Order: sequence, then C-alpha cells, then structure tokens
Amino acid sequence: MDLSEKPVPSLPEFTFAGRSNVGKSSLINSLVNRKNFARVSKEPGKTRSINYYLINELFYFVDLPGYGYAKVSKTEKKKWQTAIEKYILKNEQIRIIFILIDGLVGPQENDLQLIEWFKYNKIGFMIIVTKIDRINNNRRVQLKNTLVKNLELDERTRVVLFSTKTLQGKEEILNNIDHMLR
Repeated sequence: MDLSEKPVPSLPEFTFAGRSNVGKSSLINSLVNRKNFARVSKEPGKTRSINYYLINELFYFVDLPGYGYAKVSKTEKKKWQTAIEKYILKNEQIRIIFILIDGLVGPQENDLQLIEWFKYNKIGFMIIVTKIDRINNNRRVQLKNTLVKNLELDERTRVVLFSTKTLQGKEEILNNIDHMLR
C-alpha cells in the first residue's frame, strides 16, 4: 500500500498489529460494539491489506495484515512487510500501535522482534494480551509480569489483558484512545 492511498480526510489513527489469528478484528469489533464491523476469520492470514475503519468521523482504527502463519508466498509476505514498514515509519497520523499477543501461546519470536523494532524506532505502542478468558488468573499475572520484565518496558508502555468474551480490558483501551484524542 502506498501512503497516497490513505483515506481522506486525514485523521488520527489507532493501529492494530499482531500475528495472524491473534484477534485483531475481534478486538476492533468489541471496541465498536458491532459483531461484523471488521471481518473475522478462523483461517489465519485473511487480512491481506491495510484496512481502515472510520470511527464516529473522528479517527480510524487500522487493521494491519497479521504476521506469522499465513498461506501466502514469501514474495507476498515481503510486500506486506515493506508496506507495513512504510505505513508505520512515514505516518504522522498514528497515535499508538496496539500490539496484540495471544494469551494462550504467549509472546512468540516475531512478536518480540516487532516490539524491539518499535523500541528502536521510538514508536509508541501498547501491548494487548488477547484470549485471556481461556487462561487462569495465575497465568494472566505471570504473563503480564514476564512481558514487562523481559521486554524491559518503560513505565509509559502499558500491558492490557483483554477478552472479547468478558470484555475485560475494553474500558482501559477506550480510555487510552480517548486520552490520546485530546
């Protein structure tokens, strides 16, 4: 995607990144209280472009293609990577990037690489651990503490535990979005 293809008008953007099948579209749907707002698929790698969703004529939610498992060629994956890097590095409208990590499997190597790349490029991000309704409380606390410690996150970087079923974490995410729009 070329940045000239961005939607008009130019508004603040809240971007969702993560592995294929981590729950980006489900999270977006939960945040807007609409079941089929962002397309959800059980098959990993269905999001193949940068998708913009206009929210209340005020800002965009932006769903990036998932990384990791997807049934596409290496050439296609490289195109995605180039487009995503261009989108992130040359886009002044991004307020924050939400990095989604699957609570069932924990952070994978490509999640850690992405976080390190964001830190290196001084890109603001928040980590959202998804599917937490499927893990017990002890594992949730352990996972959150491990992320903060092992990734050497600064005090400004938040880690939010989120569930599309119970909506735990939804209010915290929406409050952060509201704060960044002021």
